[in-house]
Amino acid sequence: MRPNQHDENLLVVVAVEEYARRHGITAHETLELFLKYGITESIRQCYETLHTQDIYECVSFAEDIYKRRSAS
Repeated sequence: MRPNQHDENLLVVVAVEEYARRHGITAHETLELFLKYGITESIRQCYETLHTQDIYECVSFAEDIYKRRSAS
């Protein structure tokens, strides 16, 4: 396990829960969406920046990735 892998996973969980709440879908549906579009990995890769931001910034980051990748 990488030194901050646990923290990265926690950030993904919180982002999934907040995204689900914001969009009125289940956490399971959100996780499927995040996995399909590589959002979970993007959150992990940007952990160093995202964990210093408000969770709403992390969700906005996820929304941006989804919009760009689902449009292609």
